[in-house]
Amino acid sequence: MRLPPISIPPTPICVSHDNPSLEVTPITFPILPDPGSLLTSNQMISRLDPLHPPLVPKRTVSLETLAVHHHNHQRALIMQRGEHFRSHQVWRKPFYGSVGEREEYRKEIREQLKRQMEEKCVELKLQLASKVKEAEHLREVDRIALTSERQQKIQHTKAMTAYRDENKRLMEQSWRDRALTRSQEALKERELLRLNPVNWSGTLT
Repeated sequence: MRLPPISIPPTPICVSHDNPSLEVTPITFPILPDPGSLLTSNQMISRLDPLHPPLVPKRTVSLETLAVHHHNHQRALIMQRGEHFRSHQVWRKPFYGSVGEREEYRKEIREQLKRQMEEKCVELKLQLASKVKEAEHLREVDRIALTSERQQKIQHTKAMTAYRDENKRLMEQSWRDRALTRSQEALKERELLRLNPVNWSGTLT
């Protein structure tokens, strides 16, 4: 698709009949290239400042002319056409291109799909490796927690066993002390009865 070249109207030179010195400064603009050549290249068109046209050393109140705005407008149109051409070229090949272009487009699509599948596969592998690492970490944490709980149970069992044994020892010692005290009291009472019997008839002995 080739666009027709854009022509820029020449800049008019207005001369005042009352005062010949009051005239619009003649301005030369850069030649716009062929729009068709711009569609396939990266060449950029410079934008002109309406208040500072090129080749004008001194600024005056009459510098802003329609030609500068026309240049900028044509520049914008060429850029829009170039963007439209590039977007058109993207979808033109698979529908209106030659057999080779369509096959090249399909080949590019297949390569893109392959790259996407490979990237997806790599991403899934990374996710799987991350999940495996996370599972190993959780297993290690669970093992440490179970080991700690088992050690705490063992320590608690040992402490309770020692507490039970100590209670048993204290109770047995208390029983022995009470039995010894009762036996000593009984011996003492017998000795007192032997020395000073209360039962004269001897029926209580």
